Amino acid sequence: QVTLMESGGGLVEPGGSLMLSCAAKEPLRYFYVMGWYRQVPGKEREMVATITSAGAAKYSDFARRRFAISGDAAKQTVSLEMLSLTPEDTATYYCHLEGGTGWSSPPVYYWGQGTQVTVSS
Repeated sequence: QVTLMESGGGLVEPGGSLMLSCAAKEPLRYFYVMGWYRQVPGKEREMVATITSAGAAKYSDFARRRFAISGDAAKQTVSLEMLSLTPEDTATYYCHLEGGTGWSSPPVYYWGQGTQVTVSS
């Protein structure tokens, strides 16, 4: 089991920014994809941004213009820079890791416990 350590959440005013960080305490033998998802109570969890071991990034439509994801494949860490935050960005943000224990092993998936982001005056 891999533990994902998340940090950077908090309370910020509209228009402000935050930097979320995530690191795998026990890195997998093979790293495939890491990313961030978010969820509001009563709604489905949605993808924010992901990045592959090769550095290819994907963004949701709401995040593409304002957020930037970066990562270190060797260390299996990922960060999400969030700019121009609005109250609609308020949610619990979860780090996600996809990897493997060997080339012949199926992929495995892990989630962090979540870090709260609240955008309010």
